[in-house]
Amino acid sequence: MTQDTPTAKARAVGINHVALEVGDIDEALEFYGKILAFSLRGRGETSAFIGMGDQFIALFKGGSGAKDTGRHFGLVVDDPAKVRRALEDIGVEIMPGPGLDFLDPWGNFVQIVNYEKIQFMKTPAVLRAMGLDDLEKTAEARREIAEKGFAAD
Repeated sequence: MTQDTPTAKARAVGINHVALEVGDIDEALEFYGKILAFSLRGRGETSAFIGMGDQFIALFKGGSGAKDTGRHFGLVVDDPAKVRRALEDIGVEIMPGPGLDFLDPWGNFVQIVNYEKIQFMKTPAVLRAMGLDDLEKTAEARREIAEKGFAAD
């Protein structure tokens, strides 16, 4: 694969939000509120926006209800063990395998990812605003970040 020069095409910079189809906005907010602490960015009759610092999850009322184990998104959290306990407490089936994967009540496939172990980084200002300025990266994640040239100056 060849790389184009930076001026040839727009470069992907990140993900602003992920949109999920849910059957009912109130039920979706209640479900995700049982497993995650979050602030609500906005709310309408057929939509709601769960804040994650400089990103968000958009919930939209829909009706397909199709379950999906191929298409998915990875939700980064500070403590996957807390999510696992919350999912178990409310009776959500955790999918087999080494990670923490589940289907929400509307069939959306969610992978829970530990912030400390991945290359994804929030800026110190965003972490501070989220009350998460004590989050650390593992040595392996820091090495991978440095190898890609993403280490902080």
